[in-house]
Amino acid sequence: MKKILTLIVIVFSVFSVLTACGGKASDNTAAGAATATAGASTSAGAAASSSGSPSETTGGKKLKVAFVYATPIGETGWNYEMDRGRLALEKELGVETMAMDNVAESDAGRVFEDLAQKYDVIFGTTFGYMDAMNAAAEKHPDVKFLHATGYKTLPNLGVYAGREYQSNYLVGMAAGMVSKNGKLGYVGTFPIPEVISAINAFALGAQSVNPNAQVSVVWSNTWFDPTTEKQAADSLLDTGVDVLAAYHDAPTILQASAERGVWGSGKDSDMSKYAPDTYLTNFVWNWTPYFVETVRAIQDGTWQAGAYYGGMKEGVTDIAPLGKNVPQDVKDAVEAKKQEILAGAFDVFAGPIKDQVGTERAAKGKALTDEEILAMNWFVQGIQGKIES
Repeated sequence: MKKILTLIVIVFSVFSVLTACGGKASDNTAAGAATATAGASTSAGAAASSSGSPSETTGGKKLKVAFVYATPIGETGWNYEMDRGRLALEKELGVETMAMDNVAESDAGRVFEDLAQKYDVIFGTTFGYMDAMNAAAEKHPDVKFLHATGYKTLPNLGVYAGREYQSNYLVGMAAGMVSKNGKLGYVGTFPIPEVISAINAFALGAQSVNPNAQVSVVWSNTWFDPTTEKQAADSLLDTGVDVLAAYHDAPTILQASAERGVWGSGKDSDMSKYAPDTYLTNFVWNWTPYFVETVRAIQDGTWQAGAYYGGMKEGVTDIAPLGKNVPQDVKDAVEAKKQEILAGAFDVFAGPIKDQVGTERAAKGKALTDEEILAMNWFVQGIQGKIES
């Protein structure tokens, strides 16, 4: 799905989910709704949005919107949350939508070319689609393309991503407070800026409540491989970590921590059902605000291509409810910090911040810029592990 790239400066971070092959319209959609076959679309039948905007475009034609996923939609995770946003888009604006899953990067060019003949708006949901979407957008200037986590834009191609690091700081706070020995573990997928910034935020959150907290990081180098993920989890659990977090959609690592009686954190969706007794929390997505705002602007003829980077204030990212066994004082502390982030009174990457070797990355009174966050290739102090090239 994602390609491992060395990026010096990028416009947007990279984000995607599991790796899969093929290309079919999915019958496994969020909220149990069925999606159409590859050449058709589904519709919620809503007549208008909450603001009264019609479902037609300015030309009077009903807008047709396609979503393309690289892997199955599933019951939790990145695609699942994207598809929840798609279904909400139908309900809010009355547009026709379809979802096509299991579209491999190698097949994306053909799929986007086919969809561009039939749809007015196409959402690509993984970084690896970038070149294919860019090529399709160049060829079809009358179709609007939206690409998750990429950095290439055109007059009809925009990009979007979310500030998951804000939520992951709160997850780190909770981890630091429940840990008894200050030894935390984190299984990363690939050493790309978005994953690195999420791990750094987790570490900073833990250190804010426990200055001696240490975060050990291992890389799975996969988006979906239960065997490898379990091995990575066990390698950290064997060192004595008493909180384990992961940048993986599948619940494998969360379940591995539960088997050891260790607090665990999931990703993208509320995963409490997979480890109810030892579940901590994790960052979650809500793409509905962005999808509705963007498609409404396309309907109104006011949309302009650009880069969207939404966070907690915009309602795009949040944390799942803390687990049933998480102490109340932890819940209260996390909620208080969440309110500071929402009010703009706290910046996760405000200095002083030093990296692993002691180099100052953000001075006191200064904060990292978006460009610096989106090109992050270093770990903060207190993290044990290397960023592999």
